[in-house]
Amino acid sequence: MLQKLTIRNYAIIDELQISFSGHLNIITGETGAGKSILMGALNLILGERADSAVLQDKAKKCVVEGQFLTRNNPAIKAFVSRHELDGDEEMIVRREISVAGKSRGFINDTPVNLSQLKELSSLLVDLHQQFDTLEIGEENFQRDVLDALADNATLLSELKGMFSQYAAAKKQLEALCAEEAAANKELDYNRFLFDELEELSLAENELENGESDLKILSNAENIKHQLGALYTELKDGEQPLLQQLKLIQHKMTTIRNFHPQLGSLEERLKSSLLELQDVADELEHIDAGIHYDPERIQILNDRLSAGYKLLKKHNVASTAQLLEIKESLEVKLDAVLNISHEISRLEKETAELKEKAAKLAKSISARRHNQVKAFTQQVNKLLAQVGMPNARINISITDDVLSATGMDAVDFLFDANKSNRFEPLHKVASGGELSRLMLSVKSLVAKKLALPTLIFDEIDTGISGEAARQVGIIMKDLSEAHQLIAITHQPQIAAKASAHYFVYKAIVNDKIATSIRLLTNDERITAIAQMLSGERPTAAALENAREMVGN
Repeated sequence: MLQKLTIRNYAIIDELQISFSGHLNIITGETGAGKSILMGALNLILGERADSAVLQDKAKKCVVEGQFLTRNNPAIKAFVSRHELDGDEEMIVRREISVAGKSRGFINDTPVNLSQLKELSSLLVDLHQQFDTLEIGEENFQRDVLDALADNATLLSELKGMFSQYAAAKKQLEALCAEEAAANKELDYNRFLFDELEELSLAENELENGESDLKILSNAENIKHQLGALYTELKDGEQPLLQQLKLIQHKMTTIRNFHPQLGSLEERLKSSLLELQDVADELEHIDAGIHYDPERIQILNDRLSAGYKLLKKHNVASTAQLLEIKESLEVKLDAVLNISHEISRLEKETAELKEKAAKLAKSISARRHNQVKAFTQQVNKLLAQVGMPNARINISITDDVLSATGMDAVDFLFDANKSNRFEPLHKVASGGELSRLMLSVKSLVAKKLALPTLIFDEIDTGISGEAARQVGIIMKDLSEAHQLIAITHQPQIAAKASAHYFVYKAIVNDKIATSIRLLTNDERITAIAQMLSGERPTAAALENAREMVGN
């Protein structure tokens, strides 16, 4: 609810402040008095573009501020939480235009951008000006109307959750299918590379060890010849080195007691003898283990040749790196297989979720269809009441793709002249027709839709008499549970006001300025009488006005 509107230095408004009733607020005044200027100022806090040309005094900034009561509004709470703002029971929305033309927006004194201002304003105010393309022409609103009448809120909440799960599963499935497609492009090549490595089946460090083994086998005869000569010199020659060292040790033993250092030297000689004996035995053992084996040489040559080709192919230098590549290829091949299994699982899950969502959507659709006949009859009856006896509305519900709102495309169709040619609202209805149609529709769904403050700018265009009275009755009924603010020229509508404001021009400091005041009951009667008969109302007009206000 808009509690207070403050405007400073806007167009021909110097400064004014309006406190609104929570029910039906009527604004009247002579043509050109500045009623449209009020709407222009209000548009600023609704997020419209600003222009420094609106500054009355070019030396001061322009300020428009709206104070809204928003208690127990879930949408406002969600907005405040999402944008990390303070307070959710009262919102003060302010727009400032500097002397230089720079515009700034504030919500509860926190700076916000224009998109945030528009988002909040759409939750606070529903403004209908005579030449606007009204919300009623938008499919979302039209569908919301049917859903409100059909009490679809619970089913829609359930569908939203189910469709969210379905959309997430579908997105995951599409991502996996794309991943599988990309993997399949390399699958055959990766399998070929893996099979090459698997067939060779290299052991750890096999190529490095194989090179060493091949070197020994290829030089086996020479190695054995040299080894034989070495251990023969040590053990089996005509004068074996070991035998000579034993004689030397024996001689050392006979004289060790004659000099204190000889004992330690003898021990060292004894250790050397033992070490040489071990070397000789090891040489003999190595010699015994070396055999020339042409078949083994051929096998090693073949495996090393195959291994070297793979090293070159994969641009690596060791057996360990080839084994890492093999392991990596195996992981990729397994991943493709795992993706296939996961795709199968997700396909089943996605199909089940879609089926459940579609079932909910069909129930919602059936409930929407059930509302069409009664709703169109009621709206058409109200249209006749508000001065559009030849106008009719029809509703088209056609199949659409499954979404979080169901599987229906809803379109309100309009025929202004009983031509039986129904067309979409935004194509054929005028601003005045749309405003009265919106009033009729919202009066039917007001108890079921969380409507914000409704503002109608000259909804009475083209009507008078009984039609105007009926518009006033509908607005009065609607205002019992919702705040309405309406600019009107019709006394029949003005007479239904909970609060009646009069816009006028006055000379302030030698300048013409727009002002507004809340009328007392007697002033209301006079203003309505003037609307009936002119600036100097007759006694009959005053009596008629008094009767209209009393009723």
